[in-house]
Amino acid sequence: MPRTRSVTKAAALDRRTLLAATGAVTLSAGLGYALAPGGSAAAAGPAPARTLASRKGPAAPLAPYTRGTTLDSVAAAPAGPAYRRLGAGPAWQRVVRSDLRTPRPGREARRTALAAFVQFTDLHLVDVQHPLRYEYLRSETASAWRPQEALSVAGAVALVERVNALRGAPVTASPLHFVMTTGDNTDNNARSELDWFLKTMSGGRIAPNTGDPRHYEGVQNSGLPLYWQPDAPLRDSDKQRHGFPRIPGFLQAAIAELRSPGLNLPWYSTVGNHDSLPGGCYAPGDSFFAEFAVGGRKLMELPGSESKAIWDNVENGGDPKGAAFRDLLSRHARSMRAVTPDEARAPFTPAEYLAAHLDPAHTGPGPVGHGYTQANLAAVTQYYAFRVSDDVLGISLDTTDPGGHYEGSIGAEQLRWLIAELEDAEKRGDHVIVFSHHTSKSMRNLREDPRRPGERRHGGKELAALLARHRPVLAWINGHSHKNRITPHSGEDGTGGYWEISTASHVDFPQLARVIEIADNHDGTLSLFTTCIESSAPHRTDFTDLSQPGLAALYRELSFNAPGARTTLSGAPDDRNTELVLRKG
Repeated sequence: MPRTRSVTKAAALDRRTLLAATGAVTLSAGLGYALAPGGSAAAAGPAPARTLASRKGPAAPLAPYTRGTTLDSVAAAPAGPAYRRLGAGPAWQRVVRSDLRTPRPGREARRTALAAFVQFTDLHLVDVQHPLRYEYLRSETASAWRPQEALSVAGAVALVERVNALRGAPVTASPLHFVMTTGDNTDNNARSELDWFLKTMSGGRIAPNTGDPRHYEGVQNSGLPLYWQPDAPLRDSDKQRHGFPRIPGFLQAAIAELRSPGLNLPWYSTVGNHDSLPGGCYAPGDSFFAEFAVGGRKLMELPGSESKAIWDNVENGGDPKGAAFRDLLSRHARSMRAVTPDEARAPFTPAEYLAAHLDPAHTGPGPVGHGYTQANLAAVTQYYAFRVSDDVLGISLDTTDPGGHYEGSIGAEQLRWLIAELEDAEKRGDHVIVFSHHTSKSMRNLREDPRRPGERRHGGKELAALLARHRPVLAWINGHSHKNRITPHSGEDGTGGYWEISTASHVDFPQLARVIEIADNHDGTLSLFTTCIESSAPHRTDFTDLSQPGLAALYRELSFNAPGARTTLSGAPDDRNTELVLRKG
């Protein structure tokens, strides 16, 4: 049977010794250590010779709370046909779910916290001037171009500020242990975006601009009515049909330098398809795309018939290597707009992604590498295990398929590693939390990894069944769908099981993250608490306020009004703020 101890109790000797070496033997440090692909803590390298404290404890004792969460208030707008202004709306209540186990009365008085952390997902920090972006497909899919995306960095910084202001875990009052990003941290596999992401998370000054350092050179000052032209009096389609405002100075403010304080607790990173693949869907390594990314031409409009053909191909996975996309760009070379070339827009490789995370300049509150280790870099693997707390193990998977397409899978080598980690966790009596970018339903892409010819790929249905066979697994936490959804998975024998927790993105409305708490009810059950949070930006906007907080508020309101955006991404009430009960052991 698994041992379950509160995180408020002393750690085992080997763990205490490790933390003592870094001066971090406090609960408020909340610091796990990364385990290399083989599962060895030692392979993570020597501990940094400094304290890796996650956050300063609050002045008053921690207690359950709602302020700063969607249990207090949620951005909302009155009904209307045109552009709608946001304000503070009614809170989302907590829903108790008993799909896997019936909750027992009196558990509130018995429970102790095992761990608490925050999930970020699908930040999509966007280099909006990048030549490879396909905004001209907007007529086919709302995800091709969003009116808010020039403000993605300001929005992400405001999310960091929200987490820094939280008093701890809303239900158990446990200190928060870490933040995990579950992929699509960047939008177009660009070095510029990776730099912005790492500085957003660990702190630094960010100029969300490439090309001309003085001027914006993207679709929003193109004069094309297909896109919202915020600075211009032009009656573009968004102003005419949807009531979008004119905001003089918007684009200059969008590319101006801003500052992120960085998270004040440790953070870990999981990779997504937009981090690995050009456009989030094409196999990497094509020299044409690499050269085009840093070059001086950008396609901004395309006839409707061609737009439909290219998007249908992407959606159906019919062009995983991007041959049709490459041909399209070649055919329309003469109709492209001249932009300033910039090497910062170059694609990054998996090894460069790992090296950037391991760069001491981006360590912030730690850990070094944010889960990735020198062993990962040597093997060029992007999956790892890490110690969450005394009795909880975290496992971060790489579910992107290097063969191309935006759906995912995992390779046979990673699957063998995962099985070994789960078996070892069961022997130790650990609980396990699994993190990935893709959901179980979006892992249907079994294309061969070009780097591993002949290796079998494994999909979401197989992975979901594997996790259900291992009793230590409590939850599979992911993103990709941009929608809140919580799914129960029963154990193989019809008992036990785990919860799959999919969280909405931070690029599309409602722009959420999640606090997740694990508690032992001391009655043969555990409870997972999920609480959605918004960024620190005010709900109400002011079109004349182009300060950093004002831009973050606009980021949310523009996403709410984005034409064609899905209105179901908040999910149902039982996909948002919940108590998820399951059997212990």
